[in-house]
Amino acid sequence: MITVENNTNNTTPPNFIKNIISEDLKTGKHTSIVTRFPPEPNGYLHIGHAKAIWINFTLADEFGGRTHLRFDDTNPVKEDTEYVNSIKEDVEWLGFNWEELHFASDYFDEMYNRAVLLIKKGKAYVDDLSADQIREMRGTLTEPGQNSPFRDRSVEENLDLFTRMRDGEFKDGEKVLRAKIDMASPNINLRDPVIYRIVHASHHNTGDKWCIYPMYAFAHPLEDAIEGVTHSLCSLEFEDQRPFYDWVIEETEMPCTPHQYEFGRLNLEQTVTSKRKLKLLVDQGFVDGWDDPRMPTISGLRRRGYTPEAIKAFVFETGISKAYGKIDLKMLEHFIREDLKLKAPRTMAVIDPLKVVITNYPEGESELLDAENNSENEELGHRQIPFSREIYIERDDFMENPPSKYFRLFPGNEVRLKHAYFIKCNDVIKDADGKVIEIHCTYDPETKSGSGFTGRKVKGTIHWVDASSAVPAEFRLYEPLILGENDDTDEESAEEKSFLDMINPNSLTIKHGFVEPGMNDAKPQDKFQFFRHGYFNVDSKYSKPGHPVFNLIVSLKSSFQLPNK
Repeated sequence: MITVENNTNNTTPPNFIKNIISEDLKTGKHTSIVTRFPPEPNGYLHIGHAKAIWINFTLADEFGGRTHLRFDDTNPVKEDTEYVNSIKEDVEWLGFNWEELHFASDYFDEMYNRAVLLIKKGKAYVDDLSADQIREMRGTLTEPGQNSPFRDRSVEENLDLFTRMRDGEFKDGEKVLRAKIDMASPNINLRDPVIYRIVHASHHNTGDKWCIYPMYAFAHPLEDAIEGVTHSLCSLEFEDQRPFYDWVIEETEMPCTPHQYEFGRLNLEQTVTSKRKLKLLVDQGFVDGWDDPRMPTISGLRRRGYTPEAIKAFVFETGISKAYGKIDLKMLEHFIREDLKLKAPRTMAVIDPLKVVITNYPEGESELLDAENNSENEELGHRQIPFSREIYIERDDFMENPPSKYFRLFPGNEVRLKHAYFIKCNDVIKDADGKVIEIHCTYDPETKSGSGFTGRKVKGTIHWVDASSAVPAEFRLYEPLILGENDDTDEESAEEKSFLDMINPNSLTIKHGFVEPGMNDAKPQDKFQFFRHGYFNVDSKYSKPGHPVFNLIVSLKSSFQLPNK
C-alpha cells in the first residue's frame, strides 16, 4: 500500500516517461531536462491539473532539471488575470516552485515572424472561408477534406493580406491564416489547420498591440522550442496533435526540437473537469464560485479541507501510464483520511442538537473534564471540556421506540457520554405536535471517565457538548455534485441540458448545531475530526469569529481498499 508518508521525497513511481528521460540523458540526446506546466488562464485549475503539475515538476526534479510555469494566453476573450493569480496560488499551495515564469504572449512577435516564414515557404495561406465553411470542408474520418478556393493564393498576396490582418483592416472572422499541409491526410489535425485568427479584443498582457492571435496548437510547440523544453508532457487527448506539433517545429525552422509525450489523464467518477462546464456551474449559480467545496478545482478542494500531501499521495497512487480509466472517488477520500488521522485533533460537535437535562446533577455547578486530542497521536496532548447539568446530544442518538440492537439512548437505557459519565434516560418531554424536545436523565458520579470504574458495562457511547458553553456553529455537509457519469469534454453539444440535469440537488446540506467552547478560536483551514461525524475544515469564506462554519471533508470510514500491487 502507498501511504502519504511515502511521497514526501517527491519521486514518481516507475513509468515510461522516466525511462525515456533516463535513456535520453544516457545517450547524450539531452544534457539537462526542462519540462513545463502550461495552463490556459481561462479558468481555475482542477484535480486533473494537479496530476499534470506533479508529473512535470517531480520528473524534472528527479533528474536535476527545471520546470517552467507558462501561461498559454493566446485567447484574450476567455482569459483574465484572476485566473493567472489563482493558478500561481494553486501551484505554490501544492508545494511546487517554478524555475521560470513565462507567458505565450511574451512570444507573439516571434510567433508572427514564424508565421510569415511559413507564408514565404508556401506553407501557409490566408483563407476567406467562414469557420462553418472550414468545418464543413474539413471532411470526416472516412472522407478526405476539400481544398479551400483560396488555398493557391500567391506568396505575395498572402503576405499582404496577413499584414493587413495584423494592422486591423478586417473584422473578426473575416479572414484566418491556415497551415498548408494536406487536406486528404488521414489525421484531421493536418488538414490545413487554422493557425491565426482575428480577434479585436484587449489582451491582459499585451493590451491592444495585437488584433490577431495564434491558435493554441500552433503557439504551443513554438513556446516549447523557444524555452528549450526537452520533454513536452501532456495528456493523451493531444496524441493526435503530435504530428502537427512536429510539423510546426520543423517547418518554422526552430533551433530547438522538443518532443511531445502523452500520458493518461486523471478522470474521477462522479466528477466533471471540463473547464467550460465548471464555468457554466459558476455562471449559472449552481455553486458559489470556483472555490465552492463541491467543485473539483484545487481551490475548491483546498477550501473543503484537502491537503497538498493527500492530493500528491493520490496522484502518486494513480501512476503515470497511457491507460485511460475512471478512478473511484473513494480513493481520493482514502488519502485525505490517511493524512489527517494523525494530524487532526479529535473533538465533539453536535450537528442536530437535542437537549438533555441531567436532573441529579447540581444546578449552577460545572466541572472540567480531561480529554485526549487524538488517541493515536499523544503529541497532540489533552484539552479540558466543561460539563454541567444541561448538554446537547445528537437527535439520532435517541429513539423513543428503538429496534433491537439499538445501543444508544432510549427510555430506561444507560449509555456512556464520551469523556464523561454514564447517563440513564428517565423521561421524555414533547411539544404540542408530539416532537421530542428534551430528555431528562440521571448520571452516576462513580462512572467518571478515567476513574477506573468497572462496576458495570454499557454498550453505547455517544458524544455531546455542554449547553451553557457550547459555540453555535454551521455545518456544511456534501455529497457528489454530479449524479452518474457524463461525457467530460470541453466540446459544446446539444446535450448541455442533460449535464445540468445530472446535478445533485442534495449536494449541499446546511445544519446548525454546536461545538465545544475551545472551538471558538478556530481559524480558517483548521481541521478537526468530529467524533462519529467525520473530518471537517473551517471554511475560509463564511466562517467568522464566534460563529465558525465547518465543511465536511470526508466521513470517517469507507469500504474502499487500495488494490494490491
